[in-house]
Amino acid sequence: MRVVAGERKGMPLKAVVGTTTRPTTDKVKESIFNMIGPFFDGGLAVDLFAGSGGLGIEALSRGAEKAIFVEKDGKAFATLQENIKKCRYETITELFRTDATRAVKGLLKREDIQIDYLFMDPPYMKFNYYELVEQLVTGGKLSNNAIIVCEHSTDVDLPDAYGEYTLKRKETYGSSIISIYTI
Repeated sequence: MRVVAGERKGMPLKAVVGTTTRPTTDKVKESIFNMIGPFFDGGLAVDLFAGSGGLGIEALSRGAEKAIFVEKDGKAFATLQENIKKCRYETITELFRTDATRAVKGLLKREDIQIDYLFMDPPYMKFNYYELVEQLVTGGKLSNNAIIVCEHSTDVDLPDAYGEYTLKRKETYGSSIISIYTI
């Protein structure tokens, strides 16, 4: 696993040991960012099921100015911390070791939050977590030109829209689907 492009291009990232997470492959990550970017001029990225942090770190490397990472698993959180430190992104990141549902409740209470890039890659059998996207949309926490990226199993059918954010692109990679929503 590595950073694919941007200021930290080629930086190797540590993966979480074990089977508790399913990291997005470099090939899929590169495809995601080619679809939504590939480079950014600032903005806030939120990686709700961060794992080792690959998606959020990639967004930072490509120009996002800040990122919030949420990860509940202890091993994954420790790996995430290591990767953030290795990439020297400590001053532009917030890391929360908590459940995504609790994190979203916290984000909804913050007045300083306008999400530009929302990355959702929950455990595949936990499709109810996609309801968190709707909560953030109805709570007014996404910017007017936000991009929502959902990685999910081919067994999961996501809605055609979350509020005014409609499904613009859907790509299949083996047993994974990337669904991208924008206004």
